[in-house]
Amino acid sequence: MAKKKKKASEAAPSIRTPVVCVLGHVDHGKTSLLDRIRGSSVVDREAGSITQHIGATIVPLSAIQKMSNTSGAKEFDVPGLLFIDTPGHHAFTTLRSRGGALADMAILVVDINDGFQPQTKEALQILRNFKTPFVIAATKIDRIHGWRVQENAPFMKTYAAQNERVQGMIETKTYELVGELSEMGFNCDRFDRVRDFARNIAIVPVSGITGEGLPDLLMIMIGLAQRYLTENLTLSTTGPGYGTVLEVKEERGLGTTLDVILIDGQLSVGDEIVVGGEHGVIETKVRSLLKPRPMQEILTEERFERVKQVSAASGIKVSAPKLEGAIAGSPLRVVRGNREEIVDSVLHEMQDIQVNLSDEGVFIKADTIGALEALSKELEENKIPIMHAEVGPVSRHDIVEVSTIKDPLYSIILAFNTPILPDAIDILAEHSMGHVRLFESDVIYHLIDDYIDWEKETRRLMHKESFEKLILPAKISLLPDCVFRQSNPAVVGVRVLSGKLQSGVNLVLPSGKRIGRIKQMKMGQENINEANQGAEVAISIEGPTVGRQINVGDDLYVEIPEHHVKVLEGEMTTHLTGGMIDVLEEYTRIKRKERPFWGK
Repeated sequence: MAKKKKKASEAAPSIRTPVVCVLGHVDHGKTSLLDRIRGSSVVDREAGSITQHIGATIVPLSAIQKMSNTSGAKEFDVPGLLFIDTPGHHAFTTLRSRGGALADMAILVVDINDGFQPQTKEALQILRNFKTPFVIAATKIDRIHGWRVQENAPFMKTYAAQNERVQGMIETKTYELVGELSEMGFNCDRFDRVRDFARNIAIVPVSGITGEGLPDLLMIMIGLAQRYLTENLTLSTTGPGYGTVLEVKEERGLGTTLDVILIDGQLSVGDEIVVGGEHGVIETKVRSLLKPRPMQEILTEERFERVKQVSAASGIKVSAPKLEGAIAGSPLRVVRGNREEIVDSVLHEMQDIQVNLSDEGVFIKADTIGALEALSKELEENKIPIMHAEVGPVSRHDIVEVSTIKDPLYSIILAFNTPILPDAIDILAEHSMGHVRLFESDVIYHLIDDYIDWEKETRRLMHKESFEKLILPAKISLLPDCVFRQSNPAVVGVRVLSGKLQSGVNLVLPSGKRIGRIKQMKMGQENINEANQGAEVAISIEGPTVGRQINVGDDLYVEIPEHHVKVLEGEMTTHLTGGMIDVLEEYTRIKRKERPFWGK
């Protein structure tokens, strides 16, 4: 496509550095990969060296081209890559922007020797939900038995240096990943075989320890950004700053500070800013802007270097008054004479949390807006309704509010990566709060799995308890030579022909006429409350006289209330034995002779 040539001085500011997050399962090499990216040029003092920002690392295009020996091979508008230093889902979901993911791209790290694990699948789901382009880094290739290390070499060069057995193992392990991804609905292949990066996900075999494959990974990220993202990366270098709060931190001598990823415009000392807080918006003025000192100056007394102004894209620490209660994941906007508009915009963005709420459901709490949204999406996938969603720690007020919910399956708080305040712990220990359950974890799938396991067991116990409260079907026969008393009450021996006989129930004739109530049941000398099919027991019956209303050899049925029959034929059917089902059918036929829809 023909493009108008721009002067170099104009081209650079028009496209910002894309934000990249690194996701993957624990111990699959996320941190090693980020450390290698940072360390590959950190001692390089010349122009184009990698710069350390607050919470982020910028790798300029020139450094990437130098690593991959492609300097001058192709013109790129994308100035480099901004890597978020905190790896994992949490950083990704925290970095939200206008209801979507702030990260423009992601690297999904998978241990080539270990394959897809639960957190890898969770990361894939998050990337799919946010529609974020990503590349797979198949890490730890240097751990393959017999691997010959080629420090910092592109993959094809290091692959060529391996023997046939090792090359065969790389092929096998790569295609195992391709197969697993295919099952999850993703088309992918090794990067050198991908023809259309819009339709296929690239797998780049790498080592975070030796740097092998890293040049390919970075060049593919740059190429993808150039090809598919440039329209989304345009920025204003002089306009009012817009960013997202990555972390809220207490710093000695500074108080509460914000680690911010600035993605558009400029931020200066003295600027009025608006940021999202726990109780609405916070309006304040920037007292100081801080960047980390270069590695070689890290031994100086102060960890930070003060700057007067920063431009996007960059990571910066903001010190200002009134930042207590600021929320990670909230927007930060610079005010330039349009205070009301900016306040409304931040307020709207804070309220525009993408969570579908129901009239009944669980309470969810998380430490950031993005984390709350990520948790809600996973709950939605698992068909778990949400009644209330909120950013912040779990407080006493939350426990009290949840305690008023009558449904035991929903008097629940799911806390994702957020603290439980001491007053909440205290009230949870009180006897009156015994029905409130709190689940907490810093891993979404652990949190959801724990709740689902508990919910299944609780439903089972509730069903068991409900079932035990029902009057169950049973049919009995009066045994010959077992009339111990004729009346007041009648005491007779019976056999349970089918079902389960319970004490305290009414008995009816095959005609449906009630003849009395079982007062007591005995097996031998022992009082019992129930008897199963085949048992022979003595029962006392209030009401009838043997020889008048009932006779030896008579069959009698337990009288079951109509609403019990509805439950037994509906949700409790699975709890009934074959004998119970048979006698229930006999009993309902008797009742439905007069009323065809009885018990339906």
